[in-house]
Amino acid sequence: MTSRTTVRRPVRRTALTASLLAVALGLGATAQASAGAPRSVSGKPSDSVTRIADFYGAYIDAQSDPDHGGRLAQELRKYYLSASFLKELKTWEAENHADGVLRAQNVPLKWKVTDNGTADHTEAGITLTWGGGATTKLVVDMTRGHKIFHIGTKGVESE
Repeated sequence: MTSRTTVRRPVRRTALTASLLAVALGLGATAQASAGAPRSVSGKPSDSVTRIADFYGAYIDAQSDPDHGGRLAQELRKYYLSASFLKELKTWEAENHADGVLRAQNVPLKWKVTDNGTADHTEAGITLTWGGGATTKLVVDMTRGHKIFHIGTKGVESE
């Protein structure tokens, strides 16, 4: 009996120590279980918020590729932005010496698109997250025909 008790105690102590360490480090059972859960992203081409998110995702990817991204970024602009807004954007960029889609001179590490809910067109809030954790908030307006016609710090109706 003594050998069984001796064998079980170290096992119990090891399990107890591991559990206490996990709790102390903030690694509860739920965090361990969710760490391996698969992620999913969904959308549909008929949804304007999905289209805005697709544009920003593809545009940021293109701008992150210094060798081949410039041409792709220009093609994405032609596809997603209205012709009149493309002209406005070029003027804004010449005056501000920055990328008009990102409103910056560099490329963010992350982005988030949130539907702001408008009646006659789609307005989405864009949060761009930069290297040091700083964020930039933009507002993007899209027609029902799925063309972006405004990017700024305020919605088109607020300006």
